[in-house]
This record gives sequence, C-alpha cells and structure tokens, in this order.
Amino acid sequence: MEHYSAIKKNEMPLTVTWIGLKIVILSEIASIFAFATCGGFKGKTEILVSCVKEPENKTITAAFGYPFRLNEASFQTPQDVTVCGVDWKKYVLIGDYSSSAQFYVTFAVFVFLYCIAALLLYVGYTNLYRDSRKLTMTDFVITIVVTFLWLVSTSAWAKALTDIKSATGSSIVQELKPCSIQGVMCQFVSVTSMGSLNVSVIFGFLNMILWGGNAWFVYKETSFHSPSNTSTSQGGIPPPTGI
Repeated sequence: MEHYSAIKKNEMPLTVTWIGLKIVILSEIASIFAFATCGGFKGKTEILVSCVKEPENKTITAAFGYPFRLNEASFQTPQDVTVCGVDWKKYVLIGDYSSSAQFYVTFAVFVFLYCIAALLLYVGYTNLYRDSRKLTMTDFVITIVVTFLWLVSTSAWAKALTDIKSATGSSIVQELKPCSIQGVMCQFVSVTSMGSLNVSVIFGFLNMILWGGNAWFVYKETSFHSPSNTSTSQGGIPPPTGI
C-alpha cells in the first residue's frame, strides 16, 4: 500500500509538467500571432477632394502602420501636385499610439523568447525542474506576472486600436483645416480594413487565458501544493489480509 501511494505521488508532478508543456507550446504560437498581426500592419486612408477652381476630383491618401505614429503620416496627392491650391503634405493624421502598440508587440516578443527557454527547461531538465523549489517558485511568479501583463498590454492596445479607427475614419474630414475652406469639398472614401489588428487583440486575450490556466499547473509544482493521498488510502488496492 505504501509503495503504491509513493508511485502515485511521484507520477503526479510529471503529469502536471507535461500538461504545462502543452500549454506553453500553445502560448508560444499565440504570442507569434499576437506580435505578427500587429507589427506587420500597413494601411492608408483616402479622401476625395474637389473645388470650384479645379473641376476634376483628386484623391489624397495618408499611409500609416506600426508603430502607429499617426502624427507623422502626412497626406499625399497624385504626382505630388497641389490640390485646390493646398499643400497637403503639411497636414497629418491626429494621434500618437506608438507607446501602446510597441509595449504590446515588445512584450509579445519577450513572451515568445521566454516560452522557448521554458520548453528547454521542461524537456531537457525535467528532473531538475521538479526537484528544485526555487525553479518552480520562480516559474510560478513569472507566470502570474506574465498573465497580468497580458491583461494590461492587451487592454491598452485595444483602447489604442479604437482610437486609431476613429482617427483614420470619416471623422478626419472634420479635423482637416483645408476641408473647411470655402470652395473646397472633402469626402471620406475608405480606410484599410483593420481585421488583422482585431485579431491581434483577440490573441492578446487568448494569451492571457492560456497563461492564467498554466498558472494553475505551475502552482501544483510548487511547495504550496501537496497532492492529497486521501483517495488512495480510502480506495484503490486494498491492503493485504492474513491467510
């Protein structure tokens, strides 16, 4: 009976470690999608401009992308000519959202690198990880911190994305000074779809859920958690009886 209980106690941490390993692999893949969908985005917003002096309508565009310093995205005209007597290059989009975007992408990259290190530890040094209280406690603390930072960074990036959509949408017509000049008419045409940026937010919260779930399995490896042998002592293999 004692031998059976010892085997069950020794097998439990190994099972937990492999479950945590699978979650880390999923987290690594999710972190790649998180920083790739955000960091690789490029788009533009277009406005149709017409005026009394020039009967032909002209389309002006402002290109933007990661890290979303919109205040550096100036409007461009076809063949770099003035439209309605206005030098549109002097006018830019409104807002600088680089802090939220860079924080989100940089954090996702660091998480990706940490996942690689964790995989090496789980696979190559499993026994060392199970036997070292410092390693398990360190892993648990890091997991909790990463979960919290995923919540913070994703929430900040989601708010910034909402502002980016507003700053590059139809409201820019009211913000551009030349559009309020008499005789100049501006009409919003289109803006690049930001579906990939929406996906980046989804993967951010997905990462938070994965790391939150992994925290439970890492917790089981720490000295705070001791597997209960109550079910083993009450059920399972009955003790030997006399002849």
